[in-house]
Amino acid sequence: MGIAERYQKVAAEVAEVTVAAGRAPEDVLLVAVSKTVGPDGVAAALEGGTRDFGENRPDQIVPKSQAFPEARWHFIGNIQSRRIPEIVAASSLIHSLYQLRHAEKIERAAAELGKVQDVLIEVNVSGEESKSGVAPADAAALVKACAALPHVRVRGLMTMAPAGDRAAARSAFAGLAALADEIRAELPEAEAVAFTELSMGMSDDWREAIPLGATIVRVGRAIFSESYQE
Repeated sequence: MGIAERYQKVAAEVAEVTVAAGRAPEDVLLVAVSKTVGPDGVAAALEGGTRDFGENRPDQIVPKSQAFPEARWHFIGNIQSRRIPEIVAASSLIHSLYQLRHAEKIERAAAELGKVQDVLIEVNVSGEESKSGVAPADAAALVKACAALPHVRVRGLMTMAPAGDRAAARSAFAGLAALADEIRAELPEAEAVAFTELSMGMSDDWREAIPLGATIVRVGRAIFSESYQE
């Protein structure tokens, strides 16, 4: 089974799980995390129907977005301050914003490009020291501070769950969904309407994320790795 076929298999499974959760298939976006493959792998995924790709390094998202402008490119990695102009130029959605100083640099970069940059606020729901993200208690203040920036649009929240523990993953995803509801209730109507996205769930735990409200799942190995097994 090649990349195109694996993508189609995962996409079909995502749709099935979404429908089983009482939602429409189009309610969940599958982002193919292509950080482990080169242009040939991206091309194969495109042939399979992929339109949204995730990258975690500027050195990868910049050339790939230039080579495949027909795709939508998501930045999902740690934000390096000095690379923000490149990230903004390449990204349709930045998933991993959790510092106001980075938001302010995104604002300046987006203004120079004449665009409004969609972002998600990364929240460290599990509290693991190894994971990035704002603490849940500080998330609402960061969302509101970012909302004051005219070239930054906060679309929702993102988190990474503890690896290898499905119960802990479900707890993290439920916590992010509840936090998003709390924040949305505090936002002005115009901002609340745009605050709809929950990016949560990866190759090993997206099935736990969708019933708990995920609108974006980020899947890499299950699509791009021949050796991946659940």
